[in-house]
Amino acid sequence: MNKILWQPSDDRIESANIFIFMKKIEAKFNLKFAGYKVFHKWTADYPEDFWEEFLFYSKIKYSGNYKEVLNGNKMPGAKWFDGIKLNYAENILESGFEGTALKYFAEKNGAVNLIDEYSFSYLRAKVFPAASALRKMGVQKGSRVAGIVTNSPEAVIAALACAAIGAVWSSASPDFGGEALIERFSQIEPEILFASSFYKYNGKNFDTSETVKKLLAGLPSVPALISLPFCGEYGEDPGGVRWEDFLLTGVNEKINYERVEFDHPLFIMFSSGTTGTPKCIVHGTGGTLIQHRKEHLLHCDFNEKDSLLYFTTASWMMWNWQLSALAGGVEIILYDDAPNYPDHFSIWNIVDQHKITHFGTSGKYIESCMKYSPQPEKYSSGKFDDLKSLMYTGSPLSAAGYEWIYDSIKKDVRLSGISGGTDILSCFVLGNPMLPVKAGKIQCKGLGVDVSAFNEEGNEIFNKPGELVCRKPIPSMPIGFLNDPDNQKFTASYFSGFKDVWTHGDYIEFDDDGHSIIHGRSDATLNPGGVRIGVAEIYSALDHIEFVKGAIAAGWVPPNQSDEVIVLLVVLEEGMKLNDEIAAEIKSIIKKKNTPRHVPKYIFQISSVPVTRSGKPVELTVKAILGGKEIKNLGSIANAGVLDEIKLIRDKLSLMNKHLF
Repeated sequence: MNKILWQPSDDRIESANIFIFMKKIEAKFNLKFAGYKVFHKWTADYPEDFWEEFLFYSKIKYSGNYKEVLNGNKMPGAKWFDGIKLNYAENILESGFEGTALKYFAEKNGAVNLIDEYSFSYLRAKVFPAASALRKMGVQKGSRVAGIVTNSPEAVIAALACAAIGAVWSSASPDFGGEALIERFSQIEPEILFASSFYKYNGKNFDTSETVKKLLAGLPSVPALISLPFCGEYGEDPGGVRWEDFLLTGVNEKINYERVEFDHPLFIMFSSGTTGTPKCIVHGTGGTLIQHRKEHLLHCDFNEKDSLLYFTTASWMMWNWQLSALAGGVEIILYDDAPNYPDHFSIWNIVDQHKITHFGTSGKYIESCMKYSPQPEKYSSGKFDDLKSLMYTGSPLSAAGYEWIYDSIKKDVRLSGISGGTDILSCFVLGNPMLPVKAGKIQCKGLGVDVSAFNEEGNEIFNKPGELVCRKPIPSMPIGFLNDPDNQKFTASYFSGFKDVWTHGDYIEFDDDGHSIIHGRSDATLNPGGVRIGVAEIYSALDHIEFVKGAIAAGWVPPNQSDEVIVLLVVLEEGMKLNDEIAAEIKSIIKKKNTPRHVPKYIFQISSVPVTRSGKPVELTVKAILGGKEIKNLGSIANAGVLDEIKLIRDKLSLMNKHLF
C-alpha cells in the first residue's frame, strides 16, 4: 500500500466544485454516492446523463437544440450534441471575466522576468483586429492556419482569432528543424502561417528565419506569412507581413463569432511519427471545450481567482489545455524559456513570488530538481503560500519524487499526476480535490471516462499493469485523421487492439481504489522526458549521413530511474569504428534535422539491424532486451544472431550507470 502524503479536510472537500456537482446529481436523480469511486462509475455507466448535466453546469455558451446527447456507443463514429453550435473563442472572451487573462514571462537582462500582462478586455482588443484581419485575407470557417510559435501572447491571440472565425489552428515550436515542420505542415496546407523568426532560450539567441524560408519552399502551396516578434525583437526578415502591421489591417470592433457544429474542427495535433510521417489528429470544437472545462472545473477545482502556469511549448497538447483554462476566468502564465534558466530555482521562484495557485510541469523536471537539490532546505526560500495544486504529466514520477515535493516544496499541496495525451487532447486519469494523494500514484479516473486496464485476453485487471483502454466514447476523442477519408489509419491506430474498445498504447496499473500508475508506453514510441518521439523522425535524419548504413532506436530506463532515454544502435560503413567524434556528428545532425529532444543519450555500433523476416526493424525487441527481458520468439527474426550483440550492449549500459546509484 502506497503511503498517503496528503489528505483534504472536510471543509476543502465540501467546497470543491466536484463535490458540489456530485450533490446536484444526487438531488436530480435521487441518488446517494458512497464516495468518488461510486460517483465515477455512475458517470461511466450513464454518460449521456453526465455530459448533459455538465453542459448545463459549465455554462458553456451555445445555440440550437440537440435531439440526443450521444448517437449510441459507436467507436469510431460517436456523435455528441448533434444540432447545437458554439464558438471556442466566444466561450473564452465573452464569459464575463474582466480580471487578468495572462502574464508573459521571458528572458530580459539575463533572467526570466515578467514582460507583459493582458486583461481580458485587452486580450479582446487584440483578438478582434486579428480575426478581422484574417477575414480580410480570406480566412473563413474551415480554413487551416499554422503557427511556428513560442509560448507567447501572440500565439494565444492568433489561435483565438482563428477559433473566433471558425478556422482551424495547428502549431509547432520553433526548435523543430525544417524537415520536421515540412512533414507536419505540408499535410495540412495552411492558408496562413504565423512564424517566429527569432527567440531566446536558456540564455541563447536563435534566429529561425532560414527554417521558415525552408518550410515555405517545401510546402505544396505557399501560405501568407505573418512574422511574429519575440519580446519586440525580430530575426532576419523571412518575408511576409510583420505582426504589428497585420493587426493594423483589422478593425478593433467586437466580431461576429462564427458558431460552428459541435464536431467542427478546432485544432490539428500531430502524432509522434513512429511509423513514418506524423499523423494529423483533428480535434473538434465542442468536445475539446467541454472536456477541458470538466477537467479544469471539477478535477483541478479552478476558479476565476486562480492562476495556472503549465510549463509547455506550443508543440505539446498542454499548450492547448492551458489555453482553455481562460474559459473559467483563470489567469494563465506563459513561461517562455527553460525552467532552470538562469538557475535551477527560476521557475519555482516565479511560482512563489507571483502567487501562482496551480503549477504544472513534467515528472522528469521534478525528478531533476530532486537530484539537483535532494535536501529540503535548498528550496526553503520559497514558502509557496498560494500554491494549491502541483501537476505533472508527460513522464512518470516515482514515489520518492512525490515525497520530495512534500518534504521540499510544501506540505499542504495537492500533487496531481495527469495522463491522457495528444490523441484525446485531454486526460484519462488525473487529480481530484476530494481524494488523498498516494505516493507515486495518480488520484483517479476522469469523470465520464470508462477507462480500465486490460490483460492480453481483454479482461479488466487490477493491481498489475495492463493495456490502458477506454470502453465508451468521450467527447474529446478525435474526429479522425486528416487525409484519412475511410478512417483506415484512425481505426488501425486506436481500435485494432480490442474489439470496439479504444486502445491507448500506455501500460497502466489501477489499484482497488482507482488510483493508478503509468508504467510507460506499450508500443515502440520513444518517450524521453515525457515527449513522444517517433523513431522514423530519427531514421529520417540519419538518411543524410552517408556512413550510417542502418540504425535502430529504442527507449531504455536506467536502474532506479523512471525517465526513459534514447539508445541508438548504428551500422556503419565497412571498416569504420564508432568513436566519440563520429557519435558527436550523428548527434549533431539528428539535432539539426529535428529537435534537441531527438538526440540519443547513448550510441553503440552493431553489425546489422535486427529485422523480421519481412524486413521490418524490431524496436520492441531491442527495447525488451535492453530492459532485461528474455526474448523467446527468435524464429520471427531474420538475423537473430545480432541480438547477442545487443545483450552485450545492455550489460555495458548497466555497468556505465551502476556508479550513479
